[in-house]
Amino acid sequence: MNSQELLELVVKAADSKRAEEIVALDVENVSLLADYFVIMQGGSERQVKAITEAIVEKMHETHQDIKSVEGKDGANWILLDLGDVIVHVFKEETRQFYNLEKLWSDAPLVDISAWVKD
Repeated sequence: MNSQELLELVVKAADSKRAEEIVALDVENVSLLADYFVIMQGGSERQVKAITEAIVEKMHETHQDIKSVEGKDGANWILLDLGDVIVHVFKEETRQFYNLEKLWSDAPLVDISAWVKD
């Protein structure tokens, strides 16, 4: 599975748990860490955990490697390292504080509208 297919799986899994303001950044030419960063938020710690669990389940179903999961205890910011795709699931106020979109503003946005339901 290539990194774009992996990105699509992540976005759809997150959207299935009503993740808010999902943004995908193409960091392939900006960072050596990954091809894509996906940033999203949930309205509560419970929702942040549910979004994360949906993504983890989808990775297991499709036999994709999960390199690491960080921050699951606090559920203010959970980071999933999927290799070519790094996923950040925030609580809203934590996302605003760290403002990763601004930090990685050199990276172009990926159009994910076809994968997200209104």
